[in-house]
Order: sequence, then C-alpha cells, then structure tokens
Amino acid sequence: MCLGMAEAQEFRCNVQVNYQKLQTTTQAYESTDKKVFENMKQAIEDFINGRHWTNISFEQQEQIDCSLSIILNTRTSATDFGGQLQIQMRRPVYNSTYTTGLFNYIEQGTFNFSYNESQPLDFDLGNFYSVLSSTLGYYCYIMLGIYFDSYAPNGGDQFYQLAQQVVQAVDDSKFAGWNSSGGRNRYWFMENHTNSAYAQLHEAYYNYHRLGLDMMTKDQPKARQAIIEALRNLQAVNKKKTNLMSVQQFIDVKMQEIVSIFTPAPPQEQKQVYELIKDISPINVVKLKDFNIK
Repeated sequence: MCLGMAEAQEFRCNVQVNYQKLQTTTQAYESTDKKVFENMKQAIEDFINGRHWTNISFEQQEQIDCSLSIILNTRTSATDFGGQLQIQMRRPVYNSTYTTGLFNYIEQGTFNFSYNESQPLDFDLGNFYSVLSSTLGYYCYIMLGIYFDSYAPNGGDQFYQLAQQVVQAVDDSKFAGWNSSGGRNRYWFMENHTNSAYAQLHEAYYNYHRLGLDMMTKDQPKARQAIIEALRNLQAVNKKKTNLMSVQQFIDVKMQEIVSIFTPAPPQEQKQVYELIKDISPINVVKLKDFNIK
C-alpha cells in the first residue's frame, strides 16, 4: 500500500439483511416488499465498497475483508426499521493462508434507522444525513483504525479521529447510541480509541498482530512473547478502567486464537497467559482449562 490515488476501494464487505423475523410480527411484509430488503442490502454494499475512505492506494488483493449483518425485528412504517447490527472484520496473517479476526461486534440494543430506496445514502464528514449512513461511515472508520493499528504503531489514529467527527455531527439529542449518557455505545467505543489514557490499546493491536501473528512462521517463541506483551498492554489499559468496551472486544475476538496458540506452548508461558486473562477478563479463564499452570 502506498499514498496516492487509490487503485481499488478499501473494503470488500459482504452485507446480509435478514428480514425473516418480520414474518412473525405485526409488521409482516408482503411478498412485493422483498425487493425493498434486496435494495437495502445492495445500497449498503455499494455505500461501503463503492467509495474511497482514505487516500491510500489499495491493490485488489489488499482489500479489507469484512461483513455486516442486519437482522430486522420491527418495521413501524414503510421506511422505518429496527433490528440488530453485527460487524466483523478479518486480516490476513503474513506468509500464511490464515486470516485472523480483528473486529467482531454486535451492537447492544436495537438499531433503529430509516431507509428509503428512492433516496441515496449520502455521507460526508461534518454533516448528518441519516442514522444509517452515519452508522456505516462510523464503523468504516473504526475498522480502518483497528486495521492500520495492527500494521504500524498508532497507525489508525487518523481514522479514529474521523470516527469522532462522525459522532460529533450526529444530533445526539434525537438519536440513541451517539452520546456519553447512552452506556456501552458508539460514542464510548470511539472514546476508548481516542482517549490518550488508553494509548496502550493501540500498542496491543500492533504487538499482537505485526510482532506476534505475522512473525509466527519466522520465530514462534519470539512471536508468542509479543502476544503476551499485547496482553500486558491490555492489562495496563484495564487497570485504568475495568471492563472497557474496547478491551473486552479485543479479548472476545481473540480468545479462541489465544487458546490455540498457547496450548502447545511451554508451561511458563501458559501460566503468564492464564494470569493475564484472569486479570483482564475473568469470565474467559474457563477456556484455559487445559493449560498446565501448576
């Protein structure tokens, strides 16, 4: 990748819109409505995949692999919907055919939005057009931040700042999920990545992926130590504030992979990982039951 005019868009995102639950509600759709959901899927895919989000040149094979799923639960009018939003992103590991999860996030609560198939999904920084386009733009910048953090120290900073601009442009008095009073939401996930107090979160992404996973085929013991260091980074952030959204998301995505990497590792490394996970995310300790930590 290099700076300049982009040769390909950044994302290769697969979108799913599941409307089956509407069959069992008072908003049951007519057979002709299926076209609305198909158009919604296509509009979201075009929005994410069809525009340039950075000034960085991506080759076709370098596009970021991600998926977005909306499960519709309610339809209160022809254009107003509610449901659940899940976003996943993956990253290739250097010198291997393996891809690792970077982001796997399910929004808590209901994702309420409007979609009118006769209107385009407009978006630009500093302006608010719709909850749907702002939400999609926000997550594109969050994903870019995490993706570039995994390749270079603080590589994602500029993209987290852009996500912050999206948050600031939304009228948070009218729409849920965008302000500091809303609990675990978009505002707080952005805040976790822009707050200098949590700077070691960015080090964790870099240590785990670039110095850890990417080095596995070259020097496994050294790579495992980098992953342990990433866990120490998360531990340091966790001491600043426990149960932080960003830290828990990191562990949730990586837990099974951590188990796979350290199950064959020496007992002393297993013990280090066990103690770190016990401190960061106690609920996940049970997944380390086969570790030799005596």
